[in-house]
Amino acid sequence: MLQKSIKPKRTKTPEQALTALMNLAARSEKSSGDAMRLMQNWGVEPSARQGVLQKLIDSKFIDDRRYAEAFVRDKMRFSSWGLFKLRAALRNKGISSEIIEEALRQLDRSSLSDRLRTRLEQKMRTVKASSRYELKTKLMRYGASLGYDFESVADVVDSLISDIEE
Repeated sequence: MLQKSIKPKRTKTPEQALTALMNLAARSEKSSGDAMRLMQNWGVEPSARQGVLQKLIDSKFIDDRRYAEAFVRDKMRFSSWGLFKLRAALRNKGISSEIIEEALRQLDRSSLSDRLRTRLEQKMRTVKASSRYELKTKLMRYGASLGYDFESVADVVDSLISDIEE
């Protein structure tokens, strides 16, 4: 089956894209990957995209380092994401590995464990399980879905379950 090439819903000139991206970036942080995706969706010529992006970077509307730091801070504060999920999300946004690792280094590692424990305690109140094994499995799966490493999740889950049994 042949796929039709998808035409952008509306096309923008590089100048229109620059103005639109400046307005968007002034309201909320955008990554360079976000800008490139938007320009592609708007039908901006591939040869002009990099020039528009460079103008945005030069004028400080887009800064991947600033974006990564804000993203990590917000996802930790409001969603309690773990390192794996944060790293994957930033990679999907087109942020370079060195900037990702720099943003993750700024996290307080002790608060990661506290946030994981809090989220698992909340989940434990709502999960329905017929056995200790089922409860542990569901909590482990939930902790992993938040992006925490297996050992950290296992330690917290074991601690929570042993607290229940006492």
